[in-house]
Formats: sequence, C-alpha cells, structure tokens
Amino acid sequence: MFNIRQAVILAAGVGTRLKGILDDRPKGFIKLGERTIIEESIVKLIHANITDIVIVTGYCPEFYERLSDKFAVVRTIWNPDFAGSGSMRSFCVASPYINGDFLLLESDLSYEYEALKTLQSSPLDSCILLSGETGSGDEVYVGVSGQRVVNMSKKRSDITCLGGELVGISKISQELYRRMISICPKKCKHNRQYHYENCLTDISDDIAIHYHYIEDLAWTEIDNENHLTRAHERIYPLIKQRDSGITVAKKGDRYVLLNTGHTATIDTVKQVTFDKAI
Repeated sequence: MFNIRQAVILAAGVGTRLKGILDDRPKGFIKLGERTIIEESIVKLIHANITDIVIVTGYCPEFYERLSDKFAVVRTIWNPDFAGSGSMRSFCVASPYINGDFLLLESDLSYEYEALKTLQSSPLDSCILLSGETGSGDEVYVGVSGQRVVNMSKKRSDITCLGGELVGISKISQELYRRMISICPKKCKHNRQYHYENCLTDISDDIAIHYHYIEDLAWTEIDNENHLTRAHERIYPLIKQRDSGITVAKKGDRYVLLNTGHTATIDTVKQVTFDKAI
C-alpha cells in the first residue's frame, strides 16, 4: 500500500558544471525526451499516489513556479540563501510545508518508476534508496552495518561495508526530519556547505536509517556533461523501455494516469496534456 502522500524536491542548485548547456535554466529543466526531467519526476510521483509536491527553489525559481500552473499538486518555496549554502539549508526551508512522512528527491535525477514503488511499498519508516555500481564517475558510496546506514563518502576507501550507491531518493519519517532540522543551525554555522547526506550520516547513530538496494535500477544524476551524455545514450532509453506502460492522457477536463493493470484518475493535474509514454 502506498501510504506516503507528500514529496519534497530539492531544486535550489545553480548547476555550475552544466552552465554552457543549461542556458540560464535550472538542472531540472534538462530534456532527455519530450519533457523536462522535473516534469517526468512529477508525473511519476503522482502515479505513486503523491498528492502534495513541495519544490524548494533557488536559482531561476520562476521556472519551477510555473509548474504549479500545470500541476495543482505542486507548491514552491524559495531558499534565498541558495547560492551560499548546502542542500540542508533548503531542507530546513521546506519545514513549514512538511506535514508527515515524505519522499525526498533531488531535482537533477532521471529514474525509473520502480524507485518510487519500492520506497512506497516499504514498511520501514526511514530508508534511502541504493543501487548497484553505476560507473558514473561521481558516485556517493554508502556504508552499512546490518540493515542500517552508517556513513557516506565519495571515496570508496572510506567505506568498510558497502551497501550500494546513493540514488538521491529517500523516505524520510517525521521523527527523522525533526531530528535533522534540530541540528542544522549548529552544523551550518560551522559548515555553510552542509548537505542532507552529511546530516543523515551525523545522526545515524541516534536514529535508525535503513536502506533498500536495487541492483539494476535504471537511474542517473545529471550534474555534468558526462552524466548528460550517459543519460542520453544509455540510461534514458532503458528508463523509457521499463516505464513504457505509464502514460498520461486527457479525459474530458481531467487527466488520467494509465499503467498496465492499474488506472489512477488524478483530479489534481491541471491543464497540461501528456499523450506519450514516459
């Protein structure tokens, strides 16, 4: 059963390593197919029974603000300190909108629907999604002990027992979130580039943070030109193949998400037509 109804997308970053390609757009507005990767993410979240999507913006916020005209489920909140802070600051900015357990995503991801389905189906309160080896060149390795996360690092040598690679999609309980934002002011005072991954590691001794591992998950972060090339040539074609059963079609003045064996009518999708498989 899909019990989580809220998602938070961290989308404040500038995307410095893609400046020449983005042309004054946020990273979420990269296109691999017919639509931007942020719109594809929203569609998949809706299909996973998410009814409230909070996007924390920073750089070029107007792009994300316009999404609320297309999707009634989308709300945005601006992080005015986006240029000089890490992702944990954006995480705290979202606090007025958080009303329970939620899914946490990064805006520069392209991923198959199975990622959301796995977390939504999990009985665990807090867990992060891990994949097998990607060879992307910018991996975040996650160390585990038993069923718990113990540390994360971009250096494989820092990890004693490797659980997998961080995908950037997590299930966050309200208890975990409260604990994270409670230590944020002190941590950010000493490190302005404090990220949510750092925070998860810092509190992993106090609160159990579990993980789900999917060996062959089709996904990619798009943070540089090599990632973008890899996404176009290898990852996105696989995502399209695996998610070919999910489509969005217009039905009167409503929009219906269609999937093999499952149909969900979403009244909260506004005036936008997606008539091709995602």
